[in-house]
Order: sequence, then structure tokens, then C-alpha cells
Amino acid sequence: MSFVAEALNLSPSAARRLEERNILREALIPHDFFSDVLDAFKLDKKFGEFEEGTVIAKTTDGVEIVRGYPKIRRALTLYPTIKRHFGDKVAIEEKMNGYNARLVLFGENIYAITRRGFFCPYTTEKARDLINDSFFKDHPELMLCCEAVGSESPFVVKKIYGKGIDFFVFDIREKRTNRPMTIEFKERASKEYGFKIAPILEICDKEIAHLKCREIVEDLGEKGREGIVLKDPEMRMPPIKYTCSQSNAADLSYAFRFFNDYGKDFMLSRIVREGFQSFEFNESDRETEKRCERLGKAILKSMVESIKEVSEGKKVAENHRLRFKSLEVLELFKMQLKKMGVEAEFSDAFYEDGHYILEFRRIMVSTTDKITHLLKGNLW
Repeated sequence: MSFVAEALNLSPSAARRLEERNILREALIPHDFFSDVLDAFKLDKKFGEFEEGTVIAKTTDGVEIVRGYPKIRRALTLYPTIKRHFGDKVAIEEKMNGYNARLVLFGENIYAITRRGFFCPYTTEKARDLINDSFFKDHPELMLCCEAVGSESPFVVKKIYGKGIDFFVFDIREKRTNRPMTIEFKERASKEYGFKIAPILEICDKEIAHLKCREIVEDLGEKGREGIVLKDPEMRMPPIKYTCSQSNAADLSYAFRFFNDYGKDFMLSRIVREGFQSFEFNESDRETEKRCERLGKAILKSMVESIKEVSEGKKVAENHRLRFKSLEVLELFKMQLKKMGVEAEFSDAFYEDGHYILEFRRIMVSTTDKITHLLKGNLW
């Protein structure tokens, strides 16, 4: 704990109080797979200048701070927001739909840290296979901020990105300060070191950016993609995100299937986005009706499915299928899910085409219990 206090410029007693208040928590399960990390803690809440998810690690090379990824604020309107927020140029980047992973090099190995600050064994194993560690050896002060996407995701399963799991870098930042590199630097590094980046769809003048955004958002929505992130090409100001209508509907379908496990703010914010987008796009009555139909179907159909499952004696759950090179890492990942508070039912692992396969059901306990309670005739 003394290394954490020193890194955060706190007294040992102040660091202990953070731990007692559950603001400072353990970030990894000690294991030979994490051999370069001797000990690590994460911040579960923002503390001073340090973002939620910030990791303080004692490594074989010394003490490292990996800042949490800053929250990206959301635009509900395009034209006035772009006009107010950006300078001369705006970069329009595709927002991939997966989970956030920060990749760093400690000692001799790459490590993947989730948004909340956990060292994830599954993501780490994949990153070591897919990412060229020469980047980190040439730039030890930097981290790759990635979206991990694909059908074999332990958190956000999306088949539109193909089978397996892959990494798309959306930011490159200094680990200790969180200072972002420019888009030009990111594109140049991608070519030099062979990693993928979130597609830069357009870099345009601010005056026409809202028109380009609308075209791109409508096209991405038809393709089942999530949305866009608007960035200053020099990264001098924080980015802003904006979502496709179809993605809002998909999120609502997911949220209402597990309605008691997800907060009302999650649901309300997406419905509000739809209202502002419909207004700004100046939709016809028929277009607005189609949007309403899409939202209504997303909300009710998934919820009815959950109620039906519980009425048949089943649990509301999310299904996952992951591949591991190492059976030891597979077991470590199961321990990690338990540490994260995830309740899951695992099948027996089996070997197939050079990988160990783990299939599991993530049980949505709160929604299952709530539906069971109401189906017995209890009041809301």
C-alpha cells in the first residue's frame, strides 16, 4: 500500500482510508500469467485529478500509473454542438461497439486493463497474440486505448464485427498524464506497427460537419453500427460521441430484457436521444412513426421474452462463448468474473481446433428475482 500512497502523493493513512471506503481496490488476481505485476490497485471512483479506473501498479520495472479513460460526453444535437465545441476542422470517427481496454507494457509483456481498472486475463491473452509489442518498446510512456469487439466478447457480444475478438485503437495517450496524441500520430503508428484503428470516416470543415455527420450516422445505422465520435484532429479538446437510432434501439432492447439490472438513467437517456435526433433531422410524420415503432418493439419484445423465460422456470441470462490458448488462463478468467461480482453458470471446458472453449451464462439475478416476485402476485 505504501507504493500507492507515494504514487498518489498521499500519506499511508490517507491511502488506507481510500481502501476502507472501497474507493481503492485490488486490480488483479496474483498469478504467474501477470508475472510482471507484483501488486496493483485501482480507483473505483474519481479521486482528485485521477479518473475512475486509474490503476497504480508495482511492477518489475517500478511503480506505474495508468490513468482511467476519461468519460466522453454526448451530443444530443449536431449543428449547435459542433459549432460551439470545435475549431476549424472536425474528425468523424466510427464508434465501435465493444468494451474499452487499455493496453500497456509492463516488464516483458502486454497487459489489458478494462475500463473499471481490472487486469483481464482473457483480454490480455488476446492482446499478446494480436498487438505488436514493438510499439510499447519504442514508446514506453504510452498506452493504446482500444475497443475490443467481436462475437467472442466476455462483455459486449456483437456478431457484426465477425468471429473471435479484435482490437481497434481509438486513442493513444500518455499513461501517467492521459495526454492524447494527435490523430495523425495514431494513423502513422497504426501503419508502422500494424494495429487496427477505429475508422476515421471524414475530416472536414466545421461549417459542413453536421451535414456529413447526419449522412454517416444514417449509413452506419443501416449497417447495424453504433455511431460516431467527433474529435479535434489535434486532440486539443475532449471528443464528443453521437449515436445512431438503431443502436439506441438495440441498447434499449438489451436494457429492457434485463430491466432490473440496468438503471433507469440508462434507459431514459437513450429515449431522450431519440427525441432530439428526430427533431434535428426534421423527420416527416411517417419517419417519426417508424422511429416510435422501432423503439416500442425494442422495449416490449425483449421484456416479454424475459418474463416468459422466468414463467417457464428459467433464469434470465446472457450467453457467451470464448476461446483460450491456455487452460490456466481460462480458469483465471473464471476467478476474475467472480471477483467482479458476476454470477455465471459455466459449462465444462473442452478442446477444439487448438483452443480451449469456455461457454457460460451470465445470470441477471436482479431481473430474474424481480420477475419471479411479480409473477407470484406481489405488488410493484
